[in-house]
Amino acid sequence: MGEFKVHRVRFFDYMPSGIRCMAFNQRTERLALARLDGTVEIFNFSDRYFQEKVIPGNDARSVEAICWVANRLFTTGLNGEITEYDLENLCPKYSVDAFGGPIWTVACNALGTHLAVGCEDGSVKLFEVLPEKIRFEKNLDRQKGRILSLSWHPSGTRIVAGSLDVINIFDVQSGHMMQRMLVDRGTVNSRTRECVVWSVFFLSDFTIISGDSSGKVQIWDSHTGTLNKAHLVSKWDVLALSLSQDESSLLAGTSEGTVVQFQFLSPTLGASEKEWVRTRTFKHHTHDVRAVAEIGTAVVSGGVDTQLVVRPLLDKVDVKSYDTGLRKIQFPHRPLVSCAAKAGLLLFQFPVQLELWRLGEGEGPGRPGHSLIVTRKPEKLLQLKRKGEDHICCSAISPCGSWVVYSTVSSIRLHRLQYDGSNISIAKVPRLPKVLRSAHQLCFSADSSRLFVASSRSTVHVIALSQSECKYLHTFKSCSGSTEPMHLLVASADGRWLAAANRACEVHVYNVRSRKPHCIVPLYGSCPTAMAIHPSTNNLLMVHADQLIFEYSIEEKQYTDWSRRVQKEGLHRLWLERDTPVTGVTFNPSNASQFLLHDTYMFCIVDQRLPLPDQKAQLYNQLTLKSLSEQDRKSYSHAFKFCKKYQPLLCVSVLEDQSVVVVERPLLDIATQLPAPVRQKKFAT
Repeated sequence: MGEFKVHRVRFFDYMPSGIRCMAFNQRTERLALARLDGTVEIFNFSDRYFQEKVIPGNDARSVEAICWVANRLFTTGLNGEITEYDLENLCPKYSVDAFGGPIWTVACNALGTHLAVGCEDGSVKLFEVLPEKIRFEKNLDRQKGRILSLSWHPSGTRIVAGSLDVINIFDVQSGHMMQRMLVDRGTVNSRTRECVVWSVFFLSDFTIISGDSSGKVQIWDSHTGTLNKAHLVSKWDVLALSLSQDESSLLAGTSEGTVVQFQFLSPTLGASEKEWVRTRTFKHHTHDVRAVAEIGTAVVSGGVDTQLVVRPLLDKVDVKSYDTGLRKIQFPHRPLVSCAAKAGLLLFQFPVQLELWRLGEGEGPGRPGHSLIVTRKPEKLLQLKRKGEDHICCSAISPCGSWVVYSTVSSIRLHRLQYDGSNISIAKVPRLPKVLRSAHQLCFSADSSRLFVASSRSTVHVIALSQSECKYLHTFKSCSGSTEPMHLLVASADGRWLAAANRACEVHVYNVRSRKPHCIVPLYGSCPTAMAIHPSTNNLLMVHADQLIFEYSIEEKQYTDWSRRVQKEGLHRLWLERDTPVTGVTFNPSNASQFLLHDTYMFCIVDQRLPLPDQKAQLYNQLTLKSLSEQDRKSYSHAFKFCKKYQPLLCVSVLEDQSVVVVERPLLDIATQLPAPVRQKKFAT
């Protein structure tokens, strides 16, 4: 497969933000979650849990609660506003001030016609959901103390609200309070502290379930206002609850990092009466579990430790398959590192700034597996802070290292760099073409003379770059009429072709020289996660969320023979069952038949000249090959060779000198930057 000199990079101090809240849309199988920095992410659970969309955060916008209304997404936060998002342009669509102070919670009725929000001033406000906006309707009786949790009765006639030391039930039509239930503060030591009702649910049989800061999950009768049963599940807070669609299962997330499941069943065999029984406890987090979701076949949870955990419920899964494996999603399914292959520079993207680094150099005998002597250490050349309050959504550096561009949801900024090896200077390009308002993806041509900007409504703008000016040339529009955002953008080495993939699983190919659309790759149902154009053959290589690999001849407008062979013979089962998507594709410049793929936990070299591994073959066979003679290796060799030495991987790129750059972000480094978890008694301490 060949040898490479590897630059092992561990100085990208990427720190994901903790998960604050989440909501699952049963109809579309989309999970929306909000992080502590205000970023909103949407995962497609029907397409291998792929991170489909990311809406960048804003310094002035916090998110405390999130809610789906059909296919529309709403959030509320401490700025006192209800925000609806434009899921095509990936930005806030509008915001409405509720005039009640910070908004802690939001809930939608079963018909999707009204939103209820709980405010700092003790009010519950109702808003009517209209086709293009929401409109204030009325206030329910104002109470003393902030409203921290809400739930509608499925009939839409009543609302339950959790506050400090109390749970209130309101009649929606009259707006008056119908019932008031006091919550026990817990042990003697906590009597002086208010009991915070973090989460409530209103069941169809008029049962109310609450989770509070005393560590209890409590079952209430809403008719009489009495407590039926209390379950002590934690010495600390119960922060989140989630109810299954059929109301037979309940999840509770705690400050101890545990998720507790309750099920509505008969406590004794043969009994007809049912009650809520604690059945399982999951421990997959180290810190507070701020959000949980019961999606029928799995438990989804997230919190301060930043990872999204999907834990299948094996009693709900009939056949052992990909869906029965535990998975933890900690890193984004999009690139945060851009490499200037000719200049040996790396651009790191953070929410509020960019960092430009020069790679180090080494020398030595260069034996396989050995480290070289470092003759020049990596150097941080530049830190570029973004303007305004919006977080950076995408960025890129040109292959020659002379241009740096980034975009927020409101603006694009282009800078010119001058670097002679010792001194660096940066100058902002003052007047950009008016069509450049924001971008979903950015890409430079191989000769750094063109900038491609994926903008709104699946359009791609072409910008000519020169020493003296930045000139608008052309806009490519979607031939299919799709308005979904473009998330992948790649240009060919000869500057002739441009390929763009959008969230509707479409891949468009444009002729940059003639400025005309060339073709659309045959539609495949899984979203592309990475793609690249071969520098010599101009074949487009695509990897999808379901791990399938396609190679498409741009000039012939058809799949290549190798791609047809892959589809006919199929890929190995272990390859298809991997739980992290491929996020990077690059080619071996010294061998035209080889390409490199990488996900979070491995990178792989695929040789198209070798046979594909069949289902009985050993996929990870490097150790076996080493033990065989050179003559015997031929019968055991296949196209895939893996390297798991470097992980977690955020980037794998090949430089002009044919060395490989791998950017890692060790999980231990992230864990050391997290806040301290709640103190738990351990044996012998």
